[in-house]
Amino acid sequence: MSLNVYNELQKIWDNIPKDEKVKDVNFDLYIHKKLLDIFQVGNYYYFVLNVRKSMFEIISPEIEQVLGYPLGTIDLPFFAGLIHPDDLPIFLNFEGAVEKFFSGLSGERLFKYKVQYDFRVRKADGNYIRVLNQLVIIQHDEDNVRTFVVNTDISHLKRELRPIISFVGLEGEPSYLNVDVRNIFKPTKALFTNRERQILHALANGMSSSEIGSALNISKFTVDSHRKNMLKKAEAKSMNEIIRMAYDNGWM
Repeated sequence: MSLNVYNELQKIWDNIPKDEKVKDVNFDLYIHKKLLDIFQVGNYYYFVLNVRKSMFEIISPEIEQVLGYPLGTIDLPFFAGLIHPDDLPIFLNFEGAVEKFFSGLSGERLFKYKVQYDFRVRKADGNYIRVLNQLVIIQHDEDNVRTFVVNTDISHLKRELRPIISFVGLEGEPSYLNVDVRNIFKPTKALFTNRERQILHALANGMSSSEIGSALNISKFTVDSHRKNMLKKAEAKSMNEIIRMAYDNGWM
């Protein structure tokens, strides 16, 4: 059974302490936007996320350029559904680690850390990009815990698949880089083997079984055998259906 990431996020965020009442009076969204335009290393969008209420309060229009979805269609449950299935358990582990880390801080120290980690997000065209997710807390009280979050497309900078998380100290606070977190949610086993995924990718690019066999140095019979196994595993009626499922679920 697949994880409902939005519901799991709510469970994690419900653990946030309610006895802090602080606000970063020095935070200015306009100034941060200007700095982002100057220093970001790729296309980006930002949002203000109220984790206490599990909702986006502000989403920048740049999200349409980066992900391709109309601004008015994006809310937190929709966005959570765009995360690559293989990255979901890691994403939830990271969010659990973020909650635990900030629960150990109080007062102005809550504003003296930037969290950053990466994961993959599905664009409107079905392709995935890797984004660097950076956040700071800007308000923390009984009713609202607001964070300012920036997602930057770093697909051109990071090729390896292993996401990492760091807590970057500001104003003299110590940093904790490439932190190991508990495996609260364990990744599910991949549906297809590496060879099957190679064949699936080739089929999605319009190659025939014969062409795939030549490219992979295997026989057409072997390719067709893999295709039959994939149909059985996915409980699909055609390879076109599997290709659609693959784009929807991040199997390629």
